[in-house]
Amino acid sequence: MFRLTTMTFPVFDPCFRASDLGCSLPNSPHAVSVCLPRWADNIGYEESEPRVVEKLESGYPRFVLHPTVERLFEASRSRLAQPGECCFVFPSPAVARRAAAYVGRHGDGPTRLSSLGQGLLTATCTDSRQRKLLMQYWQHSGEIVTSRTAAAALGEQGRAATDDAGQAAQDTMRQRLADLLGSTPEDVYLFPTGMAAVFTAFRVFQRLWPDRRSVQFGFPYVDILKIQQRFGSGVAFFENGSDADLNQLEQLLENEHILGLVCEFPGNPLLKSPDLARLAASARRHEFPLLVDDTIGALINVDVSPVADIIATSLTKYFSGKGDVMGGCLVLNPDLPLYQRIRSTLRELYQDLLFADDAVVLERNSRNYSERVQRINQTTETVCEALRTHPLVERVDYPKYRTVDHYQTWMRPQAGYGGLFSIQFVDAEQHAPAFFDRVTISKGPNLGTDFSLCCPYTILAHYNELDFAESCGISRYLIRISIGLEDADWLIRRFRSALDGCAADHDGAT
Repeated sequence: MFRLTTMTFPVFDPCFRASDLGCSLPNSPHAVSVCLPRWADNIGYEESEPRVVEKLESGYPRFVLHPTVERLFEASRSRLAQPGECCFVFPSPAVARRAAAYVGRHGDGPTRLSSLGQGLLTATCTDSRQRKLLMQYWQHSGEIVTSRTAAAALGEQGRAATDDAGQAAQDTMRQRLADLLGSTPEDVYLFPTGMAAVFTAFRVFQRLWPDRRSVQFGFPYVDILKIQQRFGSGVAFFENGSDADLNQLEQLLENEHILGLVCEFPGNPLLKSPDLARLAASARRHEFPLLVDDTIGALINVDVSPVADIIATSLTKYFSGKGDVMGGCLVLNPDLPLYQRIRSTLRELYQDLLFADDAVVLERNSRNYSERVQRINQTTETVCEALRTHPLVERVDYPKYRTVDHYQTWMRPQAGYGGLFSIQFVDAEQHAPAFFDRVTISKGPNLGTDFSLCCPYTILAHYNELDFAESCGISRYLIRISIGLEDADWLIRRFRSALDGCAADHDGAT
């Protein structure tokens, strides 16, 4: 299954010039990333500086509304809203109701729902002063209208796929994912985004065990924690995911019934892996579900199916690889004691919101999934070995170097350590921005694409809570790199050139 096949991979033309600020990554009308080529551009994006935001052709769709989606919102507002109101369009009435409930819980004004008269699309209208709350729901829940859905609703492009073609694509992907995990297609559920998958699993837990706190074990991707903080009854956060944290968790479990435990394997952005065997033992002993997000493990590299009640994966990343479509999945484990209860509740709550056009693109992109990930594994390990000895590099965070024993416990035969790593620099305040500005690969949010991507992760994910992130061991100067299909030597030359340039500047200054 994991034998590396002979394939020819292109060298990609990166987008890294200052003049490329705001260009779509990749060059597609449905791109899910955007070029932010300088450190100052990333700060300008977070500060909503006009010089940055006015140039954005795209962005990560949960954080930046796609231009086509914005046109759909504006069309809905002009037709359905009252003066002083804004409109967000959601993929179904049920999602729109959840968004309205979120506004009601955190805001102070009424909301109204209106059907667009096109399939299930439903507008949630509220006072424009509460637009931020609708955007929070959009971002955290992942239950969004995609650019292809919006284009079809506006009549800006013909449908690329019929509903039957979309269903056929979904059937193929469910079988593909089931084969990877030794599961059955009936236990694979598809979603419009990876975060929608996590959010749905969290809602399942809430339905089964209401009013309990959840546990987040290890520092997670930002919205996984936000879901638990803003939609739940509280969360016990063990940010280090260490053996000491496990000891504290086990003490907590002796006195409290929990909603469920969420962890990533490995984590983002420090690439540490928790002790899943001990977590699973605690889950069985205390009868709570274990949700493992293995997006970084890419399904190909690790197999957590023996211990996870639910596996969540963002299909936007490695499964697609192209960076031009969103998707996510949940996979249930039929061999664990809570399976029947989880399965029954998930079937009650689940709604197929994956648009047919997106499903067809996602299925097509994923046909060479295994071969791509194997190539990326090899290249990334080579790059990390080359970079970690440079005098300006304080540490490379990569599963091979962080809690490797935990990772290898669940590592598949002949697999690798994945395509993501982070760099922490000596004298980081000076060298991290300088390295980022110099390095000549594509720069923007997202990971798992066929082309390498670099971003100042903490600036983009935690700009409004940098002190909190640093208190959890996440430096504000951390740079995260996702390796693509480019040649390893080609990448190493670019990274070393940037590092050597920083060193030369430092030596000249001193």
